Amino acid sequence: MADQFAGKTALVTGAGSGIGKATAIALAAEGANVVVNDLDLEAAQAVVNSISEAGGTAVPSVGDVGSADDVKGAVGTAVSEFGGLHLAFNNAGISGPLGLVTEIDLEGYRRVIDVNLNSVFYGMYYQIPEMQKAGGGSIVNMSSILGLVGSATAVPYVAAKHGVTGMTRAAALGYANQGIRINSVHPGYIDTPLLEALPEEAYASLVGMHPAGRLGTADEVAQVVLFLLSDRAAFVTGAQYAVDGAYTTQ
Repeated sequence: MADQFAGKTALVTGAGSGIGKATAIALAAEGANVVVNDLDLEAAQAVVNSISEAGGTAVPSVGDVGSADDVKGAVGTAVSEFGGLHLAFNNAGISGPLGLVTEIDLEGYRRVIDVNLNSVFYGMYYQIPEMQKAGGGSIVNMSSILGLVGSATAVPYVAAKHGVTGMTRAAALGYANQGIRINSVHPGYIDTPLLEALPEEAYASLVGMHPAGRLGTADEVAQVVLFLLSDRAAFVTGAQYAVDGAYTTQ
């Protein structure tokens, strides 16, 4: 195993599947102690088992990132299990209701804001003090292509992800001189088993939105996250990294 993150502890939210899972596994393969946080204990434990079987170190953490107390608990797990926190990927999110502004269910709107935006604030609120104690650290926040451009029928999601983009930039400014780097990633549509259930025409339509001519993979996003968390990105903070096959370049 490589040792790029040896001696460091990482917290990944929404790590039971998709991009979060790929990132947690990649971090562990590079030597990090990983807190695998997810709403689903079974999914989190399965990822922990995969990491352990490959010779890595990880523990599960269960909670709702829309709850400040649950996020505090996840950070507490990192400290109690591994003695501190150095790296965090605030990844958990949901898609939420679709429609024009006046067609959106208010409770659905609130839930998207809680899970996709407030959770990132809660994460940084509790992660940063532990990173200060550790002498510095790195945080990556999950935004989206829709944190850079709009979509008429994804209003709550667009609002939340634009909020993550702005919050990341503001926080990065606040801690740039304290050894804590904070960046955001902005994936395009990512090929997951869920998309396999789409009708062929709908899947082709998603592919057609990306000039690269295909969808991205969870592993491709994970590798960008690892770069941003690593010392290789030591002078990168407050940045927005699109991983989108040129979607936002159009």
